[in-house]
Amino acid sequence: MPKYIFITGGVVSALGKGIAAAAIGALLEAKGFKVTIQKLDPYINVDPGTLSPFEHGEVYVTDDGCETDLDLGHYERFTHLTTSHVNNYTSGKIYFNVISKERRGDYLGHTVQVIPHVTDEIKEAIKSAAGDNEYDIVIVEVGGTVGDIEGLPFLEGIRQLRYDVGRENVLYIHLTLVPYIKSAGELKTKPTQHSVNSLRAIGIQPDILLCRADRPIPYGLKKKIALHCNLDFDAVISAHDVETVYEVPLNFKNEGLDLLIEKKLSLPHRLEDLSAWEEVVNKIKNPKTEVNIAVVGKYVGLRDSYKSLNEALIHGGIANNSKVNILWVNSEDIEKDGAKIYLSDAHGILIPGGFGSRGIEGKIEAIRYARENKIPFFGICLGMQCAVIELSRNLAKLNAHSTEFDPDTEHPVIYLMERWFNPRTGRYEIRTIESQKGGTMRLGAYPCMLKEGTKAYEAYKTKEISERHRHRYEFNNKYIPILEEKGVVFSGTSPDGQLVEIVELKEHPWFLGCQFHPEFKSKPFKPHPLFREFIRASLKEKPSLFNF
Repeated sequence: MPKYIFITGGVVSALGKGIAAAAIGALLEAKGFKVTIQKLDPYINVDPGTLSPFEHGEVYVTDDGCETDLDLGHYERFTHLTTSHVNNYTSGKIYFNVISKERRGDYLGHTVQVIPHVTDEIKEAIKSAAGDNEYDIVIVEVGGTVGDIEGLPFLEGIRQLRYDVGRENVLYIHLTLVPYIKSAGELKTKPTQHSVNSLRAIGIQPDILLCRADRPIPYGLKKKIALHCNLDFDAVISAHDVETVYEVPLNFKNEGLDLLIEKKLSLPHRLEDLSAWEEVVNKIKNPKTEVNIAVVGKYVGLRDSYKSLNEALIHGGIANNSKVNILWVNSEDIEKDGAKIYLSDAHGILIPGGFGSRGIEGKIEAIRYARENKIPFFGICLGMQCAVIELSRNLAKLNAHSTEFDPDTEHPVIYLMERWFNPRTGRYEIRTIESQKGGTMRLGAYPCMLKEGTKAYEAYKTKEISERHRHRYEFNNKYIPILEEKGVVFSGTSPDGQLVEIVELKEHPWFLGCQFHPEFKSKPFKPHPLFREFIRASLKEKPSLFNF
């Protein structure tokens, strides 16, 4: 039977439960344990696929095509885990399952209630992450804070699970805030005390406290927290700010968290190898060079909207021993003021994915600036589509656009395919999106064939790759001959040649757009090939600027 670690949060959200869960997973993996991580989200949406990035941040996509919470990105980046639909459950998904069972008559006429029916569904969801007991440890992060009404069924579910699987198989870790009050000149423990009291009031006594603070928690304060929260002194862990999130596993190791988990879950003692994390942290803290990368989008006000992208750029820097300075540029500002004022300091320009027409012309103008000034360019999803529009307009002289933004465009170089080949079903499927928005895109991992002698092939060093998608619109193959005449290279396609996955430009140092989202598969100890080569090209173009 697997062991379960439940991570809850208190006081305020966004304290870093996802990073904590991922870092604990990394520590346990380094000891040789097989780990999986699950996120339970209390919101009523079935999944975050229809949520605005401003509201919820990035939507992460799994190999099996599920739109999930961004914390699953942390789980994959910190561990060797490949997540799937069982790694993220929302209240919406739980209640949807319960109501579906009720409609089918599965409850045999009984009154359906939060307890036991909803809590039983939650417990089944948690157990599903363990598969057929293939994991030693299942780490479960409960979203929100202990005081949230919508989170109560999840907290009740994890309370009950301890008695279902045995007390010795469950560990509760509570992440809470220890704020520094500037006017008083000291850290305060009352928020943590109240948070723990609220958790205990619903029947959960935390076994370990992770105390978030902007500085290390001193000995005396740890002792006070332990006394008031009914814990041993060594169960109070300082989860203070660090220079990079990839330092968190090392910090937890220094605090003795790994040994504490071993002790409380009666795990066999194993030595861990954290050399890979030490190397990553060293490269981030001690770069040999630096490079400026402009990210031109419309969600730049909330960096979590591009969380995986931000991390993948850092990983590209790690691969090149370089610090990556990200210049966040609102594409609407380029529409008003032109590209040069915002992009003149950029050594590389990246256009990320997105939806909607706002800021599109600014993105297209940024791509033109990159092309004409020979600045390395990387377009992802919508970024690739904007690149195709720019090349069609300014090289092929077509009055071109995407039907997403102009349904009546004269040259629909990007359009909504009505039929497309699904490699998972082995047949062509009709796409219908008029009735609802959720789950109607091309989602998940698809194979792609690369053309030798291209930048893409040079990066991957293989003919066939698999990457994750999240989009509705595709390149219109009708325009392949016209653009090839102008030096555009279609370096990656689906195995049947029906879908264009990667476009490049011959007469340019490094100009590449891909329809998929490579950022979802990048890890600090295994940077994605395209981000690695994009950063390398950006460094290569202006080497004199990067010597300290």
